[in-house]
Amino acid sequence: MLEHFHVPEKDRVMIHHQDLLKTTSDIFEAMGMPYEDAELAADALVTADRRGCETHGVSNMLRAYVQAFSKGNINPTPKWKITRETSAVATIDADKGHGLVICPRAMDIAIEKAKKVGIGAVTIHNSTHAGMMAYHAMRAMPHDMIGYAITGGGAVMVPTYGAEPRVGAVPHAWAVPANKMPPFVLDISSSSVAANKINLLRRTGAPLLPGLLADEDGTPLMEVGPVPDVTRLLPWGSTRDLGSHKGYGMAVIGQVFSGILSAGLFGISNPPGNGSQFVAAFSIDAFRDVADFKNSMDEFLTYLASTPPARGHYRVYYAGLPEHEETEIRDKDGIPLHREVVEWFDTTTDKLKLDRLGRT
Repeated sequence: MLEHFHVPEKDRVMIHHQDLLKTTSDIFEAMGMPYEDAELAADALVTADRRGCETHGVSNMLRAYVQAFSKGNINPTPKWKITRETSAVATIDADKGHGLVICPRAMDIAIEKAKKVGIGAVTIHNSTHAGMMAYHAMRAMPHDMIGYAITGGGAVMVPTYGAEPRVGAVPHAWAVPANKMPPFVLDISSSSVAANKINLLRRTGAPLLPGLLADEDGTPLMEVGPVPDVTRLLPWGSTRDLGSHKGYGMAVIGQVFSGILSAGLFGISNPPGNGSQFVAAFSIDAFRDVADFKNSMDEFLTYLASTPPARGHYRVYYAGLPEHEETEIRDKDGIPLHREVVEWFDTTTDKLKLDRLGRT
């Protein structure tokens, strides 16, 4: 994540990831989730923080989930079920279960199908927010598979030339294993920026960067300025001249796969709460020898990372490499949470009569 969106050093409280995992799991259990589901949901959130994806970690999402549980918008004990199925695909009715739990379970089903027929795909409706999509895509990698995950959503992004939001930000995530090199993990929003990054700017007081939001008339805001009260995301590319039709198109196709294919949420057509996702697993062994594939990935990723840097830059990355390195740093030094987030944890755990969050 760009430094602009990080917690300012003066506001950081360092938390060990194991302490964060325990307290987050305790809170999910207090919301009525079974122990195993609470552990899985907590792992998804804390993995996002460990990888530096703070937009989808505890800071933004946990309090939103607690509010959703209290309003009855998330079912802590869903009776989710498969409603349609073939040897390669399935559709799940999530019974308003937590997306952080349903998506990994769906990926497990996709993995089992891919073991048998090479490819497995599962689409989900009647779900809720699923967090960082890379978490679900990465679940396929230990099985020598390539993972893919999409989540739909309500209308928060304006179409190219549009004045009002009509599509979701719709992140797409791919996870590709390698041998010795850190895996290639690409998790990108179809919008210029994830909506939660705007929330981070509001928390830290940092200004809005150009090309992220539109004003009330749909005009792209292309100069540095204050963060507007209303979030109207732009597609990636920001303007048509810079390729915003590509981000807009990726959002639409993502909502087709996750929303329309599953009878779930897309734009503003369905009532809130009918969240939707799509996950898929591709067995490498069905296409070629696994070891040869991973060695080729190592060669390719090394080739990319060894690119001579442009003037003013000191190295070249590929998707997943910075997150891999950030995980190593944060597992050693702790996860930086904003002091306001830590205060929220203390207030919440006191209210729920749980142990407070440990500090490093």
